[in-house]
Amino acid sequence: MRDISVQHSLVKSKFFETIKIVDGQIFSLEYHQRRYESVLKSFGLTAFEDLRAYICAPSKGFFRCKLVYDADSIEVAYYPYEKRAIQRLKLVVDDAIVYSFKSTDRTQLDALFAKRSECDDVLIVRNGLVSDTSIANIAFESEGIWYTPKKPLLEGTTRARLLDEGKLFARDIAVEDLKNYSGIALMNAMIEFDIITQENAGEIIC
Repeated sequence: MRDISVQHSLVKSKFFETIKIVDGQIFSLEYHQRRYESVLKSFGLTAFEDLRAYICAPSKGFFRCKLVYDADSIEVAYYPYEKRAIQRLKLVVDDAIVYSFKSTDRTQLDALFAKRSECDDVLIVRNGLVSDTSIANIAFESEGIWYTPKKPLLEGTTRARLLDEGKLFARDIAVEDLKNYSGIALMNAMIEFDIITQENAGEIIC
């Protein structure tokens, strides 16, 4: 990568972007580019690559493009996408977890995911407030308006886009307030805005 070696030693981990590709169309690349640059900027780096130059989108099919990067390199791989079915979420508490960058080191998230019991995924609670599942941001519906936690573990690209478009609003959501919401949706780059239920949010939480 160009001109970013000055503080490259500060980047001790690898990070990644998961990019949706359908029949050659690359989705929301500007938001992935923005997050990629934000991560490197946080380490004092000031020059960036154009991610589009690294992506050779398959012309047919639904793919998950995994773009792994650090200060010095970018690697890209493509995987046929199959959606994971998620219908039940297990509340797990971890006030100390930090995952503000999309790091390839998911040790903390994997440890929480292992606590899901009979549920499909976990809903992580920090300091009494809900944040994210292990793979997605989350939103809750009340009176026709969708709200997402103000302090997610990770600021996802779909979440950012929907906030920019005014289709989603950020607020603190306490565990005890979940009963006041009638819908739940999950968000990430692959599933975009996937509504689980619009009937009773409490029935999804185990």
